[in-house]
Amino acid sequence: MSLPENVEFITLLPTSGDGRYPGSEGGPRRSPDDRKPTAEYLTKVARAAENGGFGTVLIGVGSFSPDGFISAASVAQNTTTLRYLVALRPGFVAPSVLARQAATFDNLTGGRLALNIVTGISGQDTARDGDFIDHDARYRRTSEFVKLVKRLFIESNVDHEGEFYRLKGATLLPRPVQNPYPPFFIAGESEASRELIAEEAQVYVTWGGPLADLKNRIDTVQASIEAKGRRAGYSVSFQVILGDTEEEAWATAEDIRQHMNEGAIDRQRDYLRNSDSVGQRRLGSYLEQSEADGFRLEPNLWAGLTQVLGGNSIALVGTPDQVADRIVEYVKLGYDHVLLRGFPHLETIEQLGRDVLPRVKAKLAIARREEALNVVAR
Repeated sequence: MSLPENVEFITLLPTSGDGRYPGSEGGPRRSPDDRKPTAEYLTKVARAAENGGFGTVLIGVGSFSPDGFISAASVAQNTTTLRYLVALRPGFVAPSVLARQAATFDNLTGGRLALNIVTGISGQDTARDGDFIDHDARYRRTSEFVKLVKRLFIESNVDHEGEFYRLKGATLLPRPVQNPYPPFFIAGESEASRELIAEEAQVYVTWGGPLADLKNRIDTVQASIEAKGRRAGYSVSFQVILGDTEEEAWATAEDIRQHMNEGAIDRQRDYLRNSDSVGQRRLGSYLEQSEADGFRLEPNLWAGLTQVLGGNSIALVGTPDQVADRIVEYVKLGYDHVLLRGFPHLETIEQLGRDVLPRVKAKLAIARREEALNVVAR
């Protein structure tokens, strides 16, 4: 696979709070130096991202998370080019309402919206919000939801009668600025998700892991998408722990681990074992296979944060050069969207913008020149 022409760097807006030690006081979002997600603090993070070379910030979703659109609207007016990837779960808002929210935000920001469709991190989390349908039914609902929202973005007088939704004569005004609509980022690692991703994802989203696993993942998904005659982008996500030396970076990782609350660790292990999410179970397998080696999966790759965090919890650990080298390896697999975050978010984003993203871009420029010379030589 040839190198992607462009790489989009994404980070997270910490709308659930921020701190240095995740999982240190009984939960993944509790830290003794917790920073509240005020409009002022979130704006600082967003501006640091924009100034540091990130193109997009993700705003997460969950039963303990603030509303994504309200958070994005609060911050977007204080940035100029930054895009907002708003996560949402089908089943909690009607397709026509979501289409209206999205079109409104896209118009007010001049086309700076993307949508992250989260089918349901776990049955336990969706149940907290009153949603009790099973895993495969959630994916059927998501497929119907996404198809219907896309129709609302481009059609007038939409009639629909499906398994989960019914509309009569629906028309959306105004339309989104982006043509034909904002991009849909869609995750999923189960068989139930395959058709949805193949048909509807503009960007496929997955969490970090060993290179061989991530190569198998992109190869499988790309084959499904291309079988539908489509193309898509591919996104991979990592935590980042940096140091001036590799020893310093690993010492920071160990410091974070030492602050983890045993109760939080026990609850997370139980959650990963019982989750109906294939992606979450993959993370659990990384914990088990790496525990004897201090949760080190590969050079500069650490699963230690997965003890207290689900989802994006696999970390790149090392110097800026080492982390940049590892990122380039994933880009070479075909991942053209790279989400990077860390604790605390503000300082990590500033470090990444200053010390890592320029190195990644320089290394990719060299790799592209070498690739071009190899093509000429053949």
